[in-house]
Amino acid sequence: MTECLLAIDQGTTSSRAILFDRLGHPLATSQQEFTQYFPHDGWVEHDGEQIWQSTLSVCRQAIRDSGISPGQIAGIGITNQRETTLLWDACTGELLHRAIVWQDRRTADFCEQLRRAGHEPLISERTGLLIDPYFSGTKLRWLLDNVPDARQRAERGELRFGTVDCFLLWRLSGGKVHRTDASNASRTLLFNIHSQQWDPDLLQLLDIPASLLPEVMDCAAHFGETDPELFGSAIPICAMAGDQQAALVGQACFSPGMVKSTYGTGCFMVMNTGSQPVTSSNRLLTTVAYRLDGQVTYALEGSIFVAGAAVQWLRDGLKLIQHAGETEALAQQADEHSGVYLVPAFTGLGAPYWDPQARGAIFGLTRDTGIAEIVSAGLQSVCFQTRDLLEAMTADGAHATAALRVDGGMVVNNWVVQSLANILGVPVERPQITETTALGVAYLAGLQCGLFDSLEQIAAHWRCQHSFSPQMDAERRESLYQGWREAVQRVRSQHDPA
Repeated sequence: MTECLLAIDQGTTSSRAILFDRLGHPLATSQQEFTQYFPHDGWVEHDGEQIWQSTLSVCRQAIRDSGISPGQIAGIGITNQRETTLLWDACTGELLHRAIVWQDRRTADFCEQLRRAGHEPLISERTGLLIDPYFSGTKLRWLLDNVPDARQRAERGELRFGTVDCFLLWRLSGGKVHRTDASNASRTLLFNIHSQQWDPDLLQLLDIPASLLPEVMDCAAHFGETDPELFGSAIPICAMAGDQQAALVGQACFSPGMVKSTYGTGCFMVMNTGSQPVTSSNRLLTTVAYRLDGQVTYALEGSIFVAGAAVQWLRDGLKLIQHAGETEALAQQADEHSGVYLVPAFTGLGAPYWDPQARGAIFGLTRDTGIAEIVSAGLQSVCFQTRDLLEAMTADGAHATAALRVDGGMVVNNWVVQSLANILGVPVERPQITETTALGVAYLAGLQCGLFDSLEQIAAHWRCQHSFSPQMDAERRESLYQGWREAVQRVRSQHDPA
């Protein structure tokens, strides 16, 4: 019990804390949802104080439930919703505005201006990213331009910027530490993934004062310690990684070509490409998978904005269900030949389309359509979007995928995972521990504090709980996917004058 690791998994809809033993077995878990704010069409915000208070609460609850003392925790790892952007006072820690969430599209017009001015080649070459509202840089620019006195205060060095990991570290350390890790920095539009430095040309382009930015560390490093008053004693903070990179570690995808896909609020497919960055010709992202001992491992990533969020919408928006757990039985009841497609472009479409103006729609409704068919279409949309990403990776020259490792809250649904195998035409492997995001950052913390010697030792802990093989013939698979592509095209054509 003296070798426990505390993982903070701060997600888009909830904050979670999980205590693991050194074998990766969860000892205690606590989770809290928090409020989502939608002040305008395509805008998504969080209350940063709610993020902090919910994180603090779940950490304390998990420690209480485990029955161990804080002094028995070897280290803390923080993983987080990545591009969500916060701005706070460097002295008081007071936030200047609600957090602008990664899903938020308010900077779409500014991004279009940057593209038309010809800046995308430079940005893509330096950062591996595309110009899109998804990333933190244009969100930060918006805050500086729209919050009263923010730019003037930033230029005087009075403010600090951070993604959620950085903000939580600041609060956990009592305002003493302003740091982030390379995986989160690589999602800002401001970080050169080749030099591993904040890029002065990009800072100038977006008009971002360098004084706002945190120090960038390896994913496993000594980030600082918690304020002793928070948990009763100081606990070392030993790791940070963006949620998708942490899941790649949790799935033990340490060899080039290995792929994982995480199904939380969004869906994110990440392929390890090794020590060399791979440039996509199909609008995928080149990103930092992890940085250890100063050595960078890169990844190719496809990002889908709405996965589990579609189920949340079916529950909270349409009120077709009361609990996400109802969806599996409903999908099994649905008419599999209904022809209903739900395109959940609530805040635009991510990879490989990168269309911030697209909006969601349901196609194929008839008098026979019921709740089961709509729920089924919502779940299948996740499978079709995953196929979009796999097609793009294959077109970029990636090796044929032998199997896809999946994790996240949605994959407890057997119908979803079987549908994934059917639509992709490859086996889908679900691990024994599906909360691999938290597990991955716990492993990274264990590396830093000496509980693990190597990535190979971590990989030896990975176990497959169930492998789902395709059970659909190729003709049916391609017919369903073609229907999806047509539905997406109709959604995109709504705002295309051509």
